[in-house]
Amino acid sequence: MIISHFINGRLTEASEGQLPVCNPASGEIIKHVQKATPQDLNSALQYAKNAYTSWSELSPIARARVLFTFKSILDERIDELAKLITLEHGKTIDDAKGEITRGIEVVEYACGIPYLLRGNHNQNIGREIDAWSIHQPLGIVAGITPFNFPVMIALWMAPIALACGNCFILKPSEKDPSPSLLLAQWLTEAGLPDGVFQVLQGDKEIVTNILQHPEISAVSFVGSTPVAKYIYEVASSKGKRVQALGGAKNHLLVCPSADLDQATNALIGAAYGSAGERCMAISVAVVVDSIADQLVAKLKSKCEGLTIGDGSKPGIEMGPLITKEHRDKVSGYITSGVQEGATLVVDGRKKVFDKGFFLGGSLFDHVTSKMKIYKEEIFGPVLCVVRVSTVAEGISFINACQFANGVSIFTKDGAEARLFTQAIQVGMVGVNIPIPVPMPFHSFAGWKESIFGVLGMYGEDGLRFYTRRKAITSRWSHDHQASQFTMPLMAGIINNDKNH
Repeated sequence: MIISHFINGRLTEASEGQLPVCNPASGEIIKHVQKATPQDLNSALQYAKNAYTSWSELSPIARARVLFTFKSILDERIDELAKLITLEHGKTIDDAKGEITRGIEVVEYACGIPYLLRGNHNQNIGREIDAWSIHQPLGIVAGITPFNFPVMIALWMAPIALACGNCFILKPSEKDPSPSLLLAQWLTEAGLPDGVFQVLQGDKEIVTNILQHPEISAVSFVGSTPVAKYIYEVASSKGKRVQALGGAKNHLLVCPSADLDQATNALIGAAYGSAGERCMAISVAVVVDSIADQLVAKLKSKCEGLTIGDGSKPGIEMGPLITKEHRDKVSGYITSGVQEGATLVVDGRKKVFDKGFFLGGSLFDHVTSKMKIYKEEIFGPVLCVVRVSTVAEGISFINACQFANGVSIFTKDGAEARLFTQAIQVGMVGVNIPIPVPMPFHSFAGWKESIFGVLGMYGEDGLRFYTRRKAITSRWSHDHQASQFTMPLMAGIINNDKNH
C-alpha cells in the first residue's frame, strides 16, 4: 500500500520516491509513503493561493461551522482513527483515544473563533476620531508534526489556523503518516473547500523546501531541540513567523509530605505511558532523601509489573518504540547510565520479545546531573531518580536544567506547593498532576531550550500566531483641517476641542 499526498481535496497518485512504514509491534513493513517533491509543494501552494481569498473572506461563523461538523466526525469515528495510530505508532488504543480527545478539545476551542477574533474599539479618542483593532490571517501556513502524536499535534495547529482564515499545509512524520490523510478527508467531508488544508508526505527534503519557500508565511513545529532550533533559524532567516517546540527533561519533585502511593502511580504512568515517547513524559523523579528508599522500592515493583505488548490488544499498558533504531538508541542510554555509575534498579533490556521494537521499562537510582542519561532527552521508557536533601535543593536542581517544558510537584503542603509554582523556572507546572498539559483556553509552551519563538501552541498564543493585528485610526469630519507639520497627538486634538 502506498500512502500519498492530499492536494486540492483529493489523494494524489503514487509516484517514485518512497519510504517504508512499519508496524512497531511486529517489526514488519506494512506500507510505503511518498516523498514530496518541490513540484508537489508548488502545486499545493498554487491551490492554496486560489482558495485563500474566498476562505479568508468567509465569515468567522461560517468557518466555525465547518469545524463543528469536523468535530462531530472525529467524535463518531474516534475508534477508526485510534486503530490507525496504534498500527503505525504502537501506542495502546486507549492512549491513542486520549491523544485524539486532547486534539478534539482544540477543535472545540477553535469553534469559538467568532468570539476569539473580536477586536476592540475606542470612540472619540480625539475630536471625531475613532480607533479600533482587528485580527487578519497570515495567508498560507505550514505545520511539521512529530511521530509521537500524529493526530493531536496536527489538531493543536490546524484548527486555529483554519478558523482564523489561513490555508494550511501539513507535513506529518514519515514514520506514521496515514492518520494525516484521514484528517484531510474528514475536513473535506465537513465542508472545507479544496486547497485550504493539504498534506505533503516526506522527510527532511520537503521540510527544507517548506522552510525556504517564499509563499509560506509561518511554520509551526514540534520535535527535538536540535531540529527545533534548526527550523527556527532557517525559517526566521526567510522572514517567516515561527513557533518551534523542542525537547524536554521533565522533572517531578516528590516531597516528604506527599502520598507515596499517589506519587508512585503518577510517576509510572507519566514515565512509561506511550513507552516514554512524549515531550511531556516525566523522565526524572527528584526525591527528598528521607523518602527516597521507600519510593524507589514502590517504583521498582510497579515497573517490573508493567504489561508490555501489542498496543491493539486489551490490557496492555506499554507498547513498542517507534523503530528498531530508536529502541537501540534508548538501550544505548541504559548502557551509558550503568557505565557512568548510576544504579540500575530495573533493566528493561532483559524483556525479550520475538518480534517488534519492544523495550521494557528501566529505572535508575542515584543519577547525577553530570550523567548522559540526565543531560540528554532519552525519549524512551527510562526513569531516573535524583536524590536531594531538601525541597529547596530540588527546586534549585530543576531550575539548573537547560530544558523547561513541564514540571510537577507532589505534596500535601499548600505553602510548599505555592512556593514551588512561584520559584520554578518552567513553562508548564503541575501540582499533584504528573503531566500538566494545559487546556486549550490556555497555551502550551515551555521555556528555555524547550521552545524557539515567543508563542506557544493553541489558546491565546495560537490566535496571536496565526493572525496579524491591525490598528485603524479613522476621522470623519465636515471641517477642513489645516496642514500639520508636527507629529499628530491625540491629546493635542483633545485639548483643542475645548475651543469648539
